[in-house]
Amino acid sequence: MPFAAAEFSAPTAPAPRLDGFVALCGSARWAARLADLAGRTQDSSLQSRAAQHRHALELALARLSEPKAAARVSPAEQRIAGFAQEAVRLAASLPAGPRARLRERLLAGLSGDATLIPLFHLLRTAAGLRAHGFTLRFTGLADDLPQDLLASRDGVEVEVACETVSAEEGRHVHRGDWFALVDAINPELQTWLAAHPGRYLLKLTLPEGLSGADQAADLQTRISTLLAEDKRHDICAQAVLKLDPLVLAGAQAADRLPARLRAAFGPEAHLAVTATAGSVFVMAARAGRENEIANAVARRAAEAATARLSGTRPGILALFIEDLERAEWRGLRDSLELEGVVRRFLTTPAARPVVTVSCTTRFEMLGAAPPDAVAEGELRFRNPAHPAAKLAALAPAVLSSM
Repeated sequence: MPFAAAEFSAPTAPAPRLDGFVALCGSARWAARLADLAGRTQDSSLQSRAAQHRHALELALARLSEPKAAARVSPAEQRIAGFAQEAVRLAASLPAGPRARLRERLLAGLSGDATLIPLFHLLRTAAGLRAHGFTLRFTGLADDLPQDLLASRDGVEVEVACETVSAEEGRHVHRGDWFALVDAINPELQTWLAAHPGRYLLKLTLPEGLSGADQAADLQTRISTLLAEDKRHDICAQAVLKLDPLVLAGAQAADRLPARLRAAFGPEAHLAVTATAGSVFVMAARAGRENEIANAVARRAAEAATARLSGTRPGILALFIEDLERAEWRGLRDSLELEGVVRRFLTTPAARPVVTVSCTTRFEMLGAAPPDAVAEGELRFRNPAHPAAKLAALAPAVLSSM
């Protein structure tokens, strides 16, 4: 699973005070949200672990806001608290109408499956521009405009639109549906293993991927039937199932199995391990085609450029790619796949208002070190065809980082 909020290093800084943030949320709303998250994250299921990752920012803030919070916190927790405190400072600086819009965004991030990532991405983007000498106006809040920020430096203005895109939009096997399938089938696998001790590998090839509860339920039925009938193969248009003994060099030790499986099946495989009384059942699923996360990023960039930039000034698209694994983020960078897709987008008519596209993830937001994170805090791809691409005033925010 991806990292926890405070994974990157040991506690070093004094615990911050978050009374103002809780007050901005509303104490009753904040308490209700924490109760909701406690219900989603209290067991050991994959869906619970996924919820812990998705809502890591809120859970970290919950720990930090407790009366008995640790005296010292990690750099990642300090960063998270810093964004919360920045939200409070921003609210205090805004008049009533814009302040209400900010609180609406905050409360939207504390509802259902939503998160605080979009708001914190905005606050982090603004902080980065200030650090580069830009003066900011939160036009999205202050003026209810489509873009989030108007940044100016040395007399030149640039519009900034902050977008969050989920890697799930580019995956053909959706992780949420995979986790639900594994949680549902796991009790049955444990019973089957008790009656069939050994080490097994079930390979699932899903030509059209896995998306939706109905498809997951059908796949669960096929797995159940395969096991009940002591079959080794099951083939249909939606799935190819193959059950074999698990033979994987160097994977006899339980603590080495996950790494060996990942090395054997690659970063795009979806893996699950069920173990009981010395027996092991591994499921490894892949779609019939490669993930298209980079293409999902480009699609969102095109939508945002059209809907959120006026075209009267240079525009920056600040994209936050959510729900990424470490290996996926490295792969998108090292293979230059993300760069290639974004640069092709910059040649399209939709990109005419765009002077640069920046991409960042939780790894940069929480201060992970390279190679997990980008050293500069974001990848930037400048549009060389834009008239403002070579303006010195914009250089710190638009120059390509690779």
